[in-house]
Order: sequence, then C-alpha cells, then structure tokens
Amino acid sequence: MANENEKEAAARASLRFVRDGQIVGLGTGSTAAYAVRLIGERVRAGLKIRGIPTSAQTEELATSLGIPLTTLEEFQQIDVTIDGADEVDPQLSVIKGGGGALLREKIIASATRQFIIIADSSKQVSVLGKFPLPVEIIPFAQPLVAKRIADLGAIVKLRKSADARPFITDEGHHILDCHFDRIPDPPGLARKLSDMPGVVEHGLFIGMASVALIAKGSEVQELHRPAPR
Repeated sequence: MANENEKEAAARASLRFVRDGQIVGLGTGSTAAYAVRLIGERVRAGLKIRGIPTSAQTEELATSLGIPLTTLEEFQQIDVTIDGADEVDPQLSVIKGGGGALLREKIIASATRQFIIIADSSKQVSVLGKFPLPVEIIPFAQPLVAKRIADLGAIVKLRKSADARPFITDEGHHILDCHFDRIPDPPGLARKLSDMPGVVEHGLFIGMASVALIAKGSEVQELHRPAPR
C-alpha cells in the first residue's frame, strides 16, 4: 500500500500544472492512471481541458471518466503531459515503457511544452539500468536487433503476454526487454539504439522531462532538470 499511496500523492501534486483551456497529454501506467482519474474528478467539477491519451488503455479510462479527448491531427502542440516512469535519474533522464506504450508516450512527450514525470520513491535511482530497458521493434527484425543489443552488453528477452505469445503494442510491434544493469551513458546508448534498423523506438527519455514529482511517504519532492553545462 505504501507505493500506491506515494503514486497517488505524486499524481495529486501534478494537478497544479493543469489549467483551464489546456491540451493535456494523458500518460499510461499505474501511476499515470491516478492522475487521469484525478483529472476526471476536476473535469466533472468544471475544469475545461482536452486530453490526448498515450495508449488505447488510457483512452478507454479517460473516456469512462468523461474527459473530452482530441488528437494530434487537431493539435500538434500539447501544453502539459503527465506520465509515470520506471526509473528516474538525477538528470531527469527516464526509462519508460514497462506498460508497453513507450512509442506513443515519446511522441506525445516530444510535442509537449511541459512534460511532468510522477513516480513513487522506488523509481528514483542514481544510475539508470536496473529496470530492463524496453525497445520496441518490428517483428521481422527481432533476431537481428536482439543480437545487436546483446552485443552492447544486455541480456535481451522478448516480452510476452499472459498467454505466452509475444506482447503486441498498440502499433503492432514487439518489445525487447533489455537488462543492462547499469547505463552510465544514457544519451550514448540512446543514439546506438536509434541507429539500429528495425528499432522503432526505445524507452530512454532524455532531455524531455522538465519536472519530476517523486513521492516519499507523505512528502512529494519536486525535481527540475539541470541546466545544460
């Protein structure tokens, strides 16, 4: 229950970044779901926003809560996005994709003026990598990409669903979960992965988050991305 309380506390703290008239990116995952539910409460109380969900799962949740939705076709600039993370380091570099929505999450983050990460205390790390890095791939390229990522030092596993079949993303791709243990140079690894043919997207979000709200017990710590040197 402690982690769930922290998730809700971080989500609640993020609501002050959401204002009337905004286009709001709605994240995916257990922590982001708290934020979506809280935004739904505010909408029912009169808040006027339009949301762009980062997954089919979030779209279903937002619709059930009565949050008005829109699309990137209508708006290519998003005011604020609130999303969770699997790991956050001191530079606010983030691993995302545990829920399988990293591609849409990164697209929405890239179009966002203010990208807010919310997380419980277990997600804060000094160095990224303990959480396996999700890499979304075209199924045809799976053997080749898996070998090339293994050559970078990772233990690579194909993500599977409960029925033991490959997990399929909203865009019809597979995910490789890549266990690096430590990622001392996230930007360098991100470039190597992005350069691999067959890789659609990876779960390293670097230089994207402007604020991270990390809940520790009853307190929520607000962290800002360090200024470039």
